Amino acid sequence: MTTETAQTAANATRRGTVELTLAMVLSGTLGIFVVESGASPFEVVFFRCLFGALALGAYCLARGYFTDHAFTPKKLALAALGGVFIVFNWVFLFEAYEESSISLATVVYHTQPFYVVLLGALLFKERLTAATFGWLGVAFAGLVLVSGVSPTDPGPLAGLGFALLAALFYAVSTVITKRVTGVKPHLVALVQVLVGIPLLLPFADFAAVSGLGAGWAWLVGLGLIHTCLMYVLMYSAYQKLATAKIAVLAFVYPAVAMVADRAVYGHHIGLVQALGVPLILLASLRINRARQPRTAACSATTQAPATTQGPATTPAPAPAAPSRR
Repeated sequence: MTTETAQTAANATRRGTVELTLAMVLSGTLGIFVVESGASPFEVVFFRCLFGALALGAYCLARGYFTDHAFTPKKLALAALGGVFIVFNWVFLFEAYEESSISLATVVYHTQPFYVVLLGALLFKERLTAATFGWLGVAFAGLVLVSGVSPTDPGPLAGLGFALLAALFYAVSTVITKRVTGVKPHLVALVQVLVGIPLLLPFADFAAVSGLGAGWAWLVGLGLIHTCLMYVLMYSAYQKLATAKIAVLAFVYPAVAMVADRAVYGHHIGLVQALGVPLILLASLRINRARQPRTAACSATTQAPATTQGPATTPAPAPAAPSRR
């Protein structure tokens, strides 16, 4: 490798690091926007899809992505099906914010990679190693601690359940959208948010949101910042960084979310619950890094949520490291 080539690669890595770090910081503020909007989870997701589709559509049009889009009927159907799961993943996650706290919901939501591994073994007969089982056990122990469940105080079980359900739906979307290859991830994200508009229309109470006032600014922000800008930054970073680095930087998201939750709402995880946080995050990191070559570069077309494993992403609030098959 020449000096010039090495310098170019180093510059790309630095830029990708800045882009992904910024994207994860934005992810960490997602819960604040949801809560401050004052709308119910169904309305929040509906308008996130609406404003996000407008912003992503304009971006894709400006970049010329609609030309030679590479969609086939099968790929379009898979992207749309993944969108169904990613949209309801958002609904359940935002319900978890209401029933527990942003901090607790965010940490529990990071069980996504374990569902992806288990679904891969169940649906595609992927081999589970002894190490994987061990890390799943560590994650489960961390989940028990984080839940705060005890015989005398069941804790915020509803919030815990919604966060786990959100993680499951995100994992299902990941498994589906990983099959959409050769298509710009921005276009896949656009299809998925477009699916959310008619899907959630029957659940949206427009009378309830008509008097939101300043809440509309938060809803617009969710579409423009957390569904367009955030994913543009992530997809750009994914092309420049190795998967191992992406896996590490992904944990900026829960760190920022917990700091923001405490700073704005005074919520914090208790001492016993705090013991479970590093167990879940460490197990998630180890499983993510074990699922792809340590130095493999992330493909721009691999899909994680927003996203987002963590997929590379289907549009999800908290994407994990993208995986390669």
